[in-house]
Formats: sequence, structure tokens, C-alpha cells
Amino acid sequence: MYCLGLSWRVARALFLSLVQILLNYLPLERASWTSILAKQRELYSQFLREMIIQPGIAKANMGVSREDVTFEDHPLNPNPDSRWNTYFKDNEVLLQIDKDVRRLCPDISFFQRATEYPCLLILDPQNEFETLRKRVEQTTLKSQTVARNRSGVTNMSSPHKNSAPSSLNEYEGMNEIVGPLYYTFATDPNSEWKEHAEADTFFCFTNLMAEIRDNFIKSLDDSQCGITYKMEKVYSTLKDKDMELYLKLQEQNIKPQFFAFRWLTLLLSQEFLLPDVIRIWDSLFADDNRFDFLLLVCCAMLILIREQLLEGDFTINMRLLQDYPITDVCQILQKAKELQDSK
Repeated sequence: MYCLGLSWRVARALFLSLVQILLNYLPLERASWTSILAKQRELYSQFLREMIIQPGIAKANMGVSREDVTFEDHPLNPNPDSRWNTYFKDNEVLLQIDKDVRRLCPDISFFQRATEYPCLLILDPQNEFETLRKRVEQTTLKSQTVARNRSGVTNMSSPHKNSAPSSLNEYEGMNEIVGPLYYTFATDPNSEWKEHAEADTFFCFTNLMAEIRDNFIKSLDDSQCGITYKMEKVYSTLKDKDMELYLKLQEQNIKPQFFAFRWLTLLLSQEFLLPDVIRIWDSLFADDNRFDFLLLVCCAMLILIREQLLEGDFTINMRLLQDYPITDVCQILQKAKELQDSK
């Protein structure tokens, strides 16, 4: 579905219904939705019990805490199976999640306030164990520098800036993918969708990441399914559609890695306002070859500012590409569709 002149509210409601079908969370037959949703939401609750709640309660009942040091296991134990080793690795993941949550859409109030429907399983006062939030606050944040900039965004930096890159770097940016999905579910007028937004988002996000995960795996960058190949594909498409512009970018040594990496890995979620991102995703997910269409959208974005790019120098053009000037996403989608039809 391409731009039809729909209001943002109507477009968002349509996107909510479509995304669950297009991401294979729900079937086309609406009659089976109730039973499937109930099953999936219970499965998500089961995940929480098995991975977070039950282990936490078991450790609490056994008197096990993060500060315990025993003869058999202690923080300096080099054994990869050490409980402490697992704990420290989990802390790295939790810290990355905490960072991502804090910096997600800082200009949108929805992401800065508490959710209307928090996870009751986690907040149950009978669960006397160290919650993930408490663990982040008491353990990992002690080694972080926390600061708030002028716009009110909380930033955290580690004192170990020169340490070896972590494998977590491969997964940075996934918050920008999950954000629009969660926002769509959690702001729906239907209270049922809002109440179960966390569970529904989890499964839709999981299905989406199954399709684009290769973009985040560094070892696959140079393979045919990797992000480098896809960035080069944007330029090869541009070469076919607009040779003059392609040669200009080549002359200025403007590589697709300078801008297309973010465009492709984050599905353009950083280039436009959230309502426009959802409109783009609506078209993207509905296309039979959805990620081939994403390449065409990126190519269309270049062609639509061709005159500015042809006149600009390296600095001006890099600024244009890293802060894209066109805000009418319908114009971009229509151009991408033209490119698709002209094949």
C-alpha cells in the first residue's frame, strides 16, 4: 500500500493490522486471531518465567546474590562456565539495552514516560529477587559516567573507552527497529493491543530480525547477503538509473558506506519523523520483495536531490546525505515505485 492521502491516525491503525500479517505474526484468516494471540502471549509469559523470574527466585531462595563469593566460584574464576562469568556477560547485554532504551527517540514524550501497562510478572511484589532494572542500576551503572545534555537526553560513557570492541557492537541499532513497532502497538486506541504491546512487539520484532539479521553480523559483511553487498547494490542501481549522478558521487569519493549503512540497517528509521517511518515501513513490508524495494527507496532518495548533489562539493553533499532534506515521504515512495516499474 502506497501513500493514499490517509491521516496519520488512520495510517497507523492500518499499519498495526498489516504489520502483524506481513511479519507472519498473524494469518490472513481473522477468525483464528483470538486463539493465536492468546497462545503467543502466554508463550511470551512463559519465556519471562523461564529466563528471568524462576532463575531469580531460585537464586534468592538459595541465598545466592551477586555479592556471594565461595570457594568453588568467585568473580575472578576463569572457568567459562562460571556463574560469575555468565553474570558479567549478562551485565554487558543489560547495559547495552539500558543505553539503547535511554537514547531511543528522545524527542518523543511517549518514550520518556512509564508505560501504561507494565509487565506485572516482573513487578509482582512476591518476586523477591534482583530485577533487571535494579541490577543495571546497582551494578553496571557504577562504572558508567552518566550525564544529561542540553536537550535532556541521558548519555552514558564507559571509562574503558580503549578496550577491545565487544561483540555487542554487532547488535547496536536494533532499538531503532523495535521502537516504531512497539510504539504502534502501545499507542493503539484498542486497550487490548496496548496491554499486550510488549509480547506482540517481541514476536513481530523477532520475525523482522530473522529477515534482516545478516545486516548486523559483521562476519557476513562482504558476503552476498551482507550489508556491504547491499550498499554497493544501491550504487549499482543508481548507475543504471542516473549515470551522471553516479559518476559525480564517484568523483567525489563519496562511498555508500558513508550514508547507506545507516539507511539500510535501520530501515530509514533515523532519517525521518516517526509517522513518516511508519508510512515507509507500510510500503516496505507490503512489497513482495520488501528489501529489494528498500534499495530502490534509497536510490530514489539520491535521485530526488540530484540537482543539489551535482552542484555541491564533498562537504555539502555529505551533509545532505547524512541529514536528508526531503520530508515528503510519499514523494520518495512514488519515485521508488517508478524505478521499480521501469525495470
